[in-house]
Amino acid sequence: MQYTEEQITRANQTNLVSFLNAQGEQLVKSGREYRWKKHDSVTVSGNRWYRHSQGRGGYPVDFVMEFYNATFPEAVKKLIGEEGEGRNSTCPAPSPDFRLPEKEENNEKIIRYLTENRGIEKNLVEEWISSGDIYEEKKHHNVVFVGRDADGIPRYAHCRGTSEIKYRGDVAGSDKSCGFCHRGTDNQLFVFEAAIDLLSFIQLFPKDWKKRSYLSLGGISGVALRAFLSERPQITSVFLCLDNDQAGNEACEKLAEEIPDGYSVIRLKPSRKDWNEILCDKNADRKKAIIETVTMKAPEKEELVPMLCYEDIEQTSVEWLWFPYLPFGKLTIIQGNPGEGKTYFAMMLTAACTNRKTFPNMEEIEPFNVIYQTAEDGMGDTIKPRLVEAGADLSRVMVIDDTEETLTLSDDRIEKAIRQNQVRLLIIDPVQAFIGADVDMNRANEVRPVFRKLGMIAEQTGCAIVLIGHLNKSSGTQSTYRGLGSIDIMAAVRSLIFIGKVKKDPTTRVLLHEKSSLAPPGETMAFKLGDEEGFRWVGAYEISADELLDGKEGKPTETKLQRGAKLIQELLTDGNTITIREVDEKAKAQGISQRTMREVRSRMKEELDYQMNEKQENTIRLKK
Repeated sequence: MQYTEEQITRANQTNLVSFLNAQGEQLVKSGREYRWKKHDSVTVSGNRWYRHSQGRGGYPVDFVMEFYNATFPEAVKKLIGEEGEGRNSTCPAPSPDFRLPEKEENNEKIIRYLTENRGIEKNLVEEWISSGDIYEEKKHHNVVFVGRDADGIPRYAHCRGTSEIKYRGDVAGSDKSCGFCHRGTDNQLFVFEAAIDLLSFIQLFPKDWKKRSYLSLGGISGVALRAFLSERPQITSVFLCLDNDQAGNEACEKLAEEIPDGYSVIRLKPSRKDWNEILCDKNADRKKAIIETVTMKAPEKEELVPMLCYEDIEQTSVEWLWFPYLPFGKLTIIQGNPGEGKTYFAMMLTAACTNRKTFPNMEEIEPFNVIYQTAEDGMGDTIKPRLVEAGADLSRVMVIDDTEETLTLSDDRIEKAIRQNQVRLLIIDPVQAFIGADVDMNRANEVRPVFRKLGMIAEQTGCAIVLIGHLNKSSGTQSTYRGLGSIDIMAAVRSLIFIGKVKKDPTTRVLLHEKSSLAPPGETMAFKLGDEEGFRWVGAYEISADELLDGKEGKPTETKLQRGAKLIQELLTDGNTITIREVDEKAKAQGISQRTMREVRSRMKEELDYQMNEKQENTIRLKK
């Protein structure tokens, strides 16, 4: 049944909390959201949902399709309780002879076959199983690959044996024009002879695979390809990924001729006979899985400008290295005058990331690899001794070797080094030394593309990129204009931190969060450096950026963690018991966030006793 845009819009406006309650599902309040007990990584709020374990979410129709194994029409009907306005007259009914084979209760044999015999990762197999496009047939335990029409109705099925008998064949009554496929959102379509090759290709090239479309022809006939292209007008590029043998090569020539003008048709030849052979060959170089790329047809019409619609852009949450100062996947710049502690701070940050030496209010993280790229200090006589002093795990700290070719911010080696070494933090010290000889830091038109590329690298890799910068000598000007170079550098970063020396106490340095595009700015913090006790945090500090840079004095104050701990002590005097909700509300009134209060309670865990009251609310009291 076809649904109107108005019906689909109403379905996507459904309140998911009310919907799940009506289904008898259990929800747990979590801040402004509700966590689904059945899937503890899923949260819902209004008509939006998010699956944190997979980093994706969407609206109600997608939700019902995802978790209730429904087709698009079934999902809309379940949400609004209405039938569609009628079947599209151009959409013929399935063949009366076509029936999907009966399903086995579980999919153990096909999972074992596809993972062990075919080398496909289990999570990818389970994702296709959850959509209902792959399942285990009950009678013979074959793998069944289901092909659906544009409405999600099964019209085709191909069976592949999982035993030693190499059985394969289409289910009787199958419509070959509805091949096993994935319908993506962008303009690219990848075409294969068999479903297993389709899955193998996705595993070989997994990045953003869901955005693209994939189609198995169930052989070399072009009937499914023609139907798919007529259904998906947004497709402009077709990649023919058929087997690298005589039949596959000849079929590609024929298919390219059948594809109408206006499409870009490209032949991708696998380095083995097919894509699954590459996947199963442990000695195969997967980086060279495509042995040849041949353009078979180029569109004559004007190339369309790539566009993104915000309706289709997946909403994501920011991941933090140190909230709210240092976000993953973004650019941060730390500025200050020479000799005022920027490099020492960077060393301690490196230790925090490689050896769990956390900063104040930093959530504990699993150690990861860091690139510390420096141009001012010697690696052997300065950087390494300081890293040792900071307590960093040196086996996780690396540097890009640029002895033969000078590294710049535009260098492709930066992204390659991050990806190849699973680096989550890159420190560049100082940024001015890596800008490149042909880039004028004071010209916005030259600086902007350099930092835009660097920002894209951070976002695409999830790496936190921290740039250490020096200040200019324009005292008295606004703090954001004190960095060397164009103001566009300040505009490109998501977080700007100043580090400066307290005039009357040269061993005290102040870290001040001047700009924060992703969260409210963090507290101004002070740390000690240069005395007998070495680097250590000493608490919050009250001073503005302009005052700090002008050499004026501030004063120490309590951190929010200290204020939060004091608040709990005051509320729990005389043996009082209070709910965590009430504590958080009182803390919020004092400008202390729930996140900070969680950290406070974590640090006070040896002092606090947790219980549940009659309303099933968590309460705390001081231990006797």
